[in-house]
Amino acid sequence: MTEHSTIQKQERPAEAPLYRQLLEALRRDIVSGVFPVGAQLPTEQALGLRFGVSRHTVREALRALRADGLVRSRRGAGTVVARSGAPGPYVHTVASIQDLVSYAHETRYEVDTSRPVVSDKRLAERLGCAEGERWQRIEGLRYAPGHEAPICWTEVYIRAEYSGVARMVAQRPGPIYAWIEDLYGERIAEIEQVLRARPVPAAVAGVLRVKPGATGIEIRRTYRLTAGTAAEIAFNLYPADSFSYSMTLKRGAG
Repeated sequence: MTEHSTIQKQERPAEAPLYRQLLEALRRDIVSGVFPVGAQLPTEQALGLRFGVSRHTVREALRALRADGLVRSRRGAGTVVARSGAPGPYVHTVASIQDLVSYAHETRYEVDTSRPVVSDKRLAERLGCAEGERWQRIEGLRYAPGHEAPICWTEVYIRAEYSGVARMVAQRPGPIYAWIEDLYGERIAEIEQVLRARPVPAAVAGVLRVKPGATGIEIRRTYRLTAGTAAEIAFNLYPADSFSYSMTLKRGAG
């Protein structure tokens, strides 16, 4: 009989999310050869029953495995083991705001600097705000599970009246906009996302392991309140040769 990994409490701290425990159990099975390259993983329902977790938890674990490059999934074909070695390029799959929440929890944001700034003409043009506005600027690197090198350089601007959330960024994972909602009773009504190519600045080229001026892919996300005010603006800069972006478009009813 083939033995499969199980979620064992003694192997992970009690506070570890269930999807993280399931992720590590499945990763052990893949690396040890229980599920060799080319093998199909059990269905989401079967995994949920075996490990005693919800289908949502299974999906979060499988999404992280795809991000690590260990499996690939195709509609109607299930999830297949892709490799057992080093992870491939990071794949960011976005189909909903919940996927952004998962991204914030799955990856690790290591803050380098955090300081208040006042928008001059150049910064105002970049943020799409008026000159003289006050923001909290947070800069650092984001890491994906199984990746030693950072996947992107992240620069976040939080409107000054919500800057109290800055102290939480380095302490626990999660999306910054959710802390703005929780601490200040606000509601983020929309998230605008814009992708563009831009040269990687010399100041961050070394840590991203690319040459200064190399092409990068920048994702700018603007988090707007119900009134239309931007509460948070985040810039994520990825090396172009190691970034893949996937978005699922679904046809509406009717």
